Amino acid sequence: MSRRLPRAGEWVEIRSAAEILAKLDADGRLDGLPFMPEMLAFCGQRVQVVKSAHKTCDTIVRPRGLRMRDAVHLLDLRCDGAAHGGCQARCLLFWKTAWLRFAGDPEGPTASRGGGPTTDDLHRAARRPGEPVRYACQATELIRATTPLAWWDPRQYVRDVFSGNVGLGAALITPVFVVLHRLIRTGVGYRALLATFNALARLAGRSPYPFLGGRLGRSSTPEATLDLAPGELVRVRNYEAIRGTLNAVNRNRGLLFSAEMVPYCGRTLRVLQRVEQIIDEATGEMRRLPNACVILDGAVCRSELTSERVFCPRAIYPYWREIWLERVSEPGSGDSGGSESSDGS
Repeated sequence: MSRRLPRAGEWVEIRSAAEILAKLDADGRLDGLPFMPEMLAFCGQRVQVVKSAHKTCDTIVRPRGLRMRDAVHLLDLRCDGAAHGGCQARCLLFWKTAWLRFAGDPEGPTASRGGGPTTDDLHRAARRPGEPVRYACQATELIRATTPLAWWDPRQYVRDVFSGNVGLGAALITPVFVVLHRLIRTGVGYRALLATFNALARLAGRSPYPFLGGRLGRSSTPEATLDLAPGELVRVRNYEAIRGTLNAVNRNRGLLFSAEMVPYCGRTLRVLQRVEQIIDEATGEMRRLPNACVILDGAVCRSELTSERVFCPRAIYPYWREIWLERVSEPGSGDSGGSESSDGS
């Protein structure tokens, strides 16, 4: 079913489980996208659209954009991993427009009688048969539910603005930084282009050039243990301090510190949860993370810097090593917390 996608901020109602199940194929999918058991708990709720999901990003094959039809993201509705082995990635869920009721739609059920999977079928589809255990979810099946989208296709950016995903100012200034970054990567006029990027970033209130390499070369990377718990306040260390914990490919003990994390340097945020296991999106296998990391409340990938997937609305949580953070006392406690400057430069 193809229809106008609602704009960000519009209110929709998630249809009943019976209505949605009647729209799915035998594998519990619509246009290749699974309706997962974790989504059943939201049926019947009235929720705001946070972003149009007319496009997304490829986290399986290579960094690139993907086009999706008839889908949105809804405010704060993330997967809790309950039917997928306790995966802790907290992915923002995709919702097909066929699973939603919009203003002006008839109130009564519109599902056809019979057909479609049962809720038990959804649970079975979440776990593939055989060993080792492999899971199937929206993230693992994303390639099957989308088509490739070239970063230079201008139509996507028009949709970004008209859907309400991106403001006009961001849509105009971000391509400038994308082009500058691509020129900087050529190495021609590196210093002048880098200075231009940083000068424009200061004027726009953005972070400095975020693609600098780690300072440790091929050396082993250090670690720090804070034993952070959900709800604690932390300050993200400044970019130069974090670079001092990274190797030449911007990793600390295998975990990437990406350009999309740089805008959070110097900010004070709350720990949302510790992350110990996530599903490998390429294989469907559960991966236990060998070193401690956390996710921070509100710190999501905004896709403003990675040129191959600019303005992806997926809002993935990046993972943070504790050595990139410092504990901060609660306001009014009389303890100023860590001593490091909060300057994000």
